[in-house]
Amino acid sequence: MSGDIRSLDYSPQGSAAIVLLSGGLDSATCLAIARKEGYATHALSFRYGQRHEYELERAERLAKTFAVASHRIVDINLAQFGGSALTDHRLAVPKSDTVEGVGTEIPITYVPARNTVFLSLALAFAEVVGSRDIFIGVNALDYSGYPDCRGEYIAAFEAMANLATKSAVQGETVKIHTPLLHLSKAEIISLGLGLGIDYSMTLSCYDPGPGGIACGRCDACLLRKKGFALNGIVE
Repeated sequence: MSGDIRSLDYSPQGSAAIVLLSGGLDSATCLAIARKEGYATHALSFRYGQRHEYELERAERLAKTFAVASHRIVDINLAQFGGSALTDHRLAVPKSDTVEGVGTEIPITYVPARNTVFLSLALAFAEVVGSRDIFIGVNALDYSGYPDCRGEYIAAFEAMANLATKSAVQGETVKIHTPLLHLSKAEIISLGLGLGIDYSMTLSCYDPGPGGIACGRCDACLLRKKGFALNGIVE
């Protein structure tokens, strides 16, 4: 699953783009896509009280591997609100042995307003570095039923962003890029492998054990495992 990232057609002198980088499979693929398209990538990660904070170690490794223009990890304590198994340790992360039923209802791993918070801060960062482009790895096919991963939501946020910022009012409108929106997990993995991503650097698990070992049974692990299996790969 490895490749030579340096072989990608990349111009760090290109237009700036903000890439939301969690350290997971989807965000790593987004970063590779933005780089392939020639953007000078500024990675933005969040320590928001998530139980799977190990993902930030992966984000740092990915940022270095992809030689991003900058990488910031922003602290936001969404755990003070709770309401999600990802931010409240009193709530158990659902586990299963099959992907059947994943995405049929909004699960307890949904973090209230998370993508709205993340995109708002990405928007602020974009204005500061003079970027008109924000990349986020939301996916409307193989996902866990989150309402803020849908195309309608992204379109609404983009419309709001172009009403709310000084740069947009002055004619520098922002674009929210969602290159994975209509791809299956298997298609995302295939695309990323073609871009030379070493997915062993990523972490998709909602409830990793000591050292960041994936549990293998949460929604994120099951969808990831299925995606690799459809590519003929056993992780």
